[in-house]
This record gives sequence, structure tokens and C-alpha cells, in this order.
Amino acid sequence: MGTSPTPALFVSHGAPSLVIEDVPARSFLARLGPSLGPLKAILAVSAHWETESPTASAAQLPATIHDFGGFPAELYAMRYPAPGAPWLADRVAALLEDAGLRAYVDPERGLDHGAWVPLKLMLPEAAVPVTQLSIQPQLGPAHAHRVGQALRPLRDEGVLVLASGSATHDLRAVFGHSLAAATPDWVSRFADWVADAVEGGRTDALLRYRDLAPNARRNHPTEEHLLPLFTALGAGTPGVPGKRIHASTTYGALAMDAYAFA
Repeated sequence: MGTSPTPALFVSHGAPSLVIEDVPARSFLARLGPSLGPLKAILAVSAHWETESPTASAAQLPATIHDFGGFPAELYAMRYPAPGAPWLADRVAALLEDAGLRAYVDPERGLDHGAWVPLKLMLPEAAVPVTQLSIQPQLGPAHAHRVGQALRPLRDEGVLVLASGSATHDLRAVFGHSLAAATPDWVSRFADWVADAVEGGRTDALLRYRDLAPNARRNHPTEEHLLPLFTALGAGTPGVPGKRIHASTTYGALAMDAYAFA
């Protein structure tokens, strides 16, 4: 009997301080990593690397990028010294090109906090090679989904497709709120709509979430933090609905939901 493909995952990375905060999402990510089993490599699709066309990093030793300001000093001292995966960058570019998508390889790009914060919690030993793939916010959900479909073969090759963004991301609603602030209805209704659509296999509705989901534009004034979800969705097995594997919030308005696509 063959082994099952590695699932594609979407996780919400929250604020960079998630790595030091005592919240349910942090505990969830710490449990998630050991549950994945052996991995050959990780392809991190982060909301924090935007390019005109899909671009994969071929850095041999990806730098830890501290792409944030105003946080505790200990965060800036943190490193995630995982080896890079140049071979995976080339494989990703080839898969995308085969699918009719122009793709590029960047020789130096490191890991931004959308990648290294969840990875530091999931796999703190930093032993698994990692490369990062950019997103294209200007091209929308259908493009992100198509990218995921092209990457699906990686799951049979022992590669974890780890898409990292945020289930909700209205930062204006976060400022001034405590870490454990109550979740407003407009956040929970949107997050639950997405979960229902994912678990119901309603891909067409998800691709039109901006028109169909309650409070879509309020929860995502811009799309970049939800687009990685569509890449993970596309990398899933056709006809097999995804599953919400975690739900919580931080600062009231940041839904920290996570999904697995088998």
C-alpha cells in the first residue's frame, strides 16, 4: 500500500508576537508540527511576499526577515535557521510553467514572518528544508487557486504546502484591543461562512467570497492575507472537501482559523 499524500495546509499567522503569546493558536501550531510525520521539504506560501508573477526562493540558507516594527525586542533576536531547498524552487517553477503560468526563481529571498513564525512553532528544530513562494494579490482568488492546482504533485513527493495568511485581517479593528478581546459578530460570521464553504466543498462560492460572504470586505479590506487559503485549496485532492482544524481569535478581530486539504 502506498502512503497518503502530505496534506496541504492553510494557517493564520496572526501578529508576529504569536510566537511568544499564550493563546490557543500558538498551542495549536505547536501540536500541529509533530503530527505531520516525516517531510522532505516545505513550500511556504506567505501573504507577506508579493510579486507580479509567482516566484520561488532558491536561497541556500534563507535569512530570517523581521518585516515588522514596534514589537518586543526578543522577536528581532529570533532566527529560523532552516536550510533552503533550491531544488524545490526549480521544481515549483517547472510545475507552474507546465500549467501555463509564468514563474521565476529568486536566488536570495529569505523567510518573512508569515513563514517563519508558524514554522518556529510547528517545527522549532528547523531541520526541514524550506523555500518560499510569493503571491499575486492583483490577480485574485482564481489565480491563487490555479497556482495551488499546479502544485498538487508536490504532496506526493513529501513536500508540505504550507499556506500562511489570516482568516480575517482588518487591522484597523485590532488596534487598541487586548489579546483576549471578545470576537465581534461580523468576524465570526465571516469565518464560519468560509468554514462552511470549505467543508461543504463549495469551491465556486469560495472563489466569489468577496460578493457572497458576509462582511467580506470588512474582514479583508485587501485580499493578500486570504489568498494563501486558495492556494492550499487548489493543492487539495479534487472532490475531497477541506477541514477546519482550528478556530480561535486574537485581539478580537483576527480569526486564527486553520484548514487541512487532504
